[in-house]
Amino acid sequence: MALAPRKLHGLSADAAKELALTQLDRVGLKHKAGARPGMLSGGQQQRVAIARALAMAPQVMFFDEATSALDPEMVKGALQLIADLGASGMTMIVVTHEMGFARSTSDTVAFMDHGKVVESGPPEQIFEAAKTERLQRFLFQVL
Repeated sequence: MALAPRKLHGLSADAAKELALTQLDRVGLKHKAGARPGMLSGGQQQRVAIARALAMAPQVMFFDEATSALDPEMVKGALQLIADLGASGMTMIVVTHEMGFARSTSDTVAFMDHGKVVESGPPEQIFEAAKTERLQRFLFQVL
């Protein structure tokens, strides 16, 4: 976690280590700082990946089905972390099939089909007053 900030941002080894520990603490894994990936659960690995990205101080975070490979028991924690990042002001683009999560945490929702945006708008509009037949059919199937 400390290598990229050192190489790309010119941080000293000590500063990069402190930054890594700060970001691990932010995702609740400071106590796992010395752990190898094989020693971490899937959910923990996901949170380390998020901490690694945060260490680079991005303006925008992109999450592409961040929970798809997680055990069902780990999904809630990952979604909570993403929601917390959003609440802290992080701009994010989140691709998800977790409709309840999208509804409760999004400022704008875009529904895509075959690589094209079919409909977009505030969550209330998308989930309660879908305009297109395609989105209405999708919501009927998944909600």
